[in-house]
Amino acid sequence: MAVVPKSQTGTAESKQSGVMLIDADIHHYPASIFDLTPFMSSRWNQYVKQSGFRGPPESIYPKMYANAARRDAYPPKGVPGTDPEFTSKQLLDTWNIDFAILNSLYFHSMVRNIDLSNALARAVNEWTAASWLDADPRYRSSIVVNIQDPDSAANEIRRAAQDPRFIQVMLLVRSHSPYGRREFLPIFRAAVDVGLPVGIHFGGGGTPITGVGWPSYYIEDHTGMAQAFESQIISMVCEGLFESLPDLKVALVEGGFAWLPPLMWRLDKNYRGLRQEVPWLKKYPSEYIRKHFRATTQPMEEPEHPEHLLQIIEMIGSEDFLMFATDYPHWDFDSPDRSIPPVIRGDLREKIMHRNALEFYDFDRA
Repeated sequence: MAVVPKSQTGTAESKQSGVMLIDADIHHYPASIFDLTPFMSSRWNQYVKQSGFRGPPESIYPKMYANAARRDAYPPKGVPGTDPEFTSKQLLDTWNIDFAILNSLYFHSMVRNIDLSNALARAVNEWTAASWLDADPRYRSSIVVNIQDPDSAANEIRRAAQDPRFIQVMLLVRSHSPYGRREFLPIFRAAVDVGLPVGIHFGGGGTPITGVGWPSYYIEDHTGMAQAFESQIISMVCEGLFESLPDLKVALVEGGFAWLPPLMWRLDKNYRGLRQEVPWLKKYPSEYIRKHFRATTQPMEEPEHPEHLLQIIEMIGSEDFLMFATDYPHWDFDSPDRSIPPVIRGDLREKIMHRNALEFYDFDRA
């Protein structure tokens, strides 16, 4: 079956002719815990009522704007990211987006009651299906899971993946341990078993993003998150995750990408001298990175000379690596007409705007 958004045509077309723009990262939020309680058991409804629990903390840093959002992203009622119809109109209709992937940043894994965190993850997935995926056929979504309980997370992946509109499993980049550790293997194995890639997204909590402790300000946290992405890549490659699961695919979402070439160079250099420590690796770390990882464009690093961006892509070594994303409704939103500089054109531009995502994600599931 060809991938064609139902809102635009009912005829069969090729993937390239039927889809021209895919947004690999937009965000949606429950307006309150009471959006989720219809999808929670009576036990947890009673808990919410008696305890006064109103949801997990979003961040330890104030983000200046509600949900870190654009000022014009407020729907008629509520805060940005809480109204699927408003989002469809402001984002999908305005830019003629064929598909948009929903990534919920409801930080349930910051809730230390593991059973409640599991219940919240399942409720977010069921609420997403009922409130967002049913609202517009152009939406697809990631499955959220509780990384504190990998076995339950694996069960939730297998349950939620039965809805073909879920096309990715989402983890947050700041975790209590690096994702290459064996404790997380059930999560990645479940993703592979159901045929879904894993997206590792900006955010999370519990550990500082720097090697020297907690920064003071949101601007430091927002800029320094690339350190967490680097740490996860190093862990997943060096601890042999891709030898254990050779079909695993991972998207680096909202982490940038200009830092990738020097990371690959340094890791390859150290592998030459220390390969006896990781004998399970069958090839250079950079080869695993190019084969198994992809990245979204937002936030797009912007060198003073735009042609240097082409050099960064060349140094990464793959024109299939980048997938366009807006990061709607955040304040650093990237619009489709302005965020990709004119120096990126032709076949490379088409790959970034839609073809790479079509190859990476299985939109045909739905």
